[in-house]
Amino acid sequence: MSNKDLLQQLLSHKTMIYDGAMGTMIQSYKLKESDFRGNRFANHPVDLKGNFDILSLTQPKLITEIHSAYLKAGADIICTNSFNASSISQSDYQTEKYAYDLNVESAKIAKLETDKFTLLDKSKPRFVVGSIGPTNRICATSPDATNSKIRAVDFNAMQASYYEQAKGLLNGGVDILLVETIFNTLNAKAALSAIKQLLDKRNIPDFPIWISGTMTADNERTLSGQTAEEFWKFASTYKPFAVGLNCVHEPSRVKPFIIQLSKLADCSIALYPNTGFPNQAGAYDVTPIQLASTLKEFAEDGLLNIVGGCCGSTPEHILAIKDAIQKSKPRKI
Repeated sequence: MSNKDLLQQLLSHKTMIYDGAMGTMIQSYKLKESDFRGNRFANHPVDLKGNFDILSLTQPKLITEIHSAYLKAGADIICTNSFNASSISQSDYQTEKYAYDLNVESAKIAKLETDKFTLLDKSKPRFVVGSIGPTNRICATSPDATNSKIRAVDFNAMQASYYEQAKGLLNGGVDILLVETIFNTLNAKAALSAIKQLLDKRNIPDFPIWISGTMTADNERTLSGQTAEEFWKFASTYKPFAVGLNCVHEPSRVKPFIIQLSKLADCSIALYPNTGFPNQAGAYDVTPIQLASTLKEFAEDGLLNIVGGCCGSTPEHILAIKDAIQKSKPRKI
């Protein structure tokens, strides 16, 4: 049985639990510049503090601890430490040549933990999602207000960077590829086109792909301006295993979008929101019980197949979500 078939079988009778924020957990360790550098990058020419993805190479035990904490909290699916592991994003730290290695190692670290937990309880298989973030560049707009023809990066370069990232994640052993926090549709098209090229080349057309957009809390459109119907028309081109939203600050306010998407999509619906807005200290104030209570309403209304947390969430949030929805039936596809 393929991973996709197994996932769909599991999702037919349960809502699967996704993990929480990697960045929030890394920040809790209060790491110093030397921690980010490790031995491998001791003489790197620029500061690396803040490059969370590099920790898969310099602090693999720390990343393992975070994965383990989420799995112990009940996560069925965990995410690789690779959100900004593309060569384009890594160029800010002059580490773009390590992008492929970052993705391979991030996938291997996560896969070792899921395999370990699956062996402990074979009735609850665990899975690894390869995280592919939007990068810090935009294909569709100019960074120069005086010259609309200029682009920070062109589509072909973006696509090539994503191809390398997806290749590393696949070679590292991920079970699902996730294009997440989509705020620009052209960037997402570059990522998804790259993934399709890679999967076609390897003749694995049924590999699970998860597509996750983001949106403001003030309307019913994604940050690219798409309605739920328009977002689904775009996503459906790539025959996703799952589609949904992440990194939304007020999940209760995006419920109309999820309701509409749930009616349209012939695949799983996923939602993993932030724990509110960051306060003046940069922390998030929504408690595990509060987040779980909100997401329980979605689950009880039969809208979700996969649920977890994004920015600000912790293993405590994931445990609360798991406990809150355990009696809810999953959305029928």
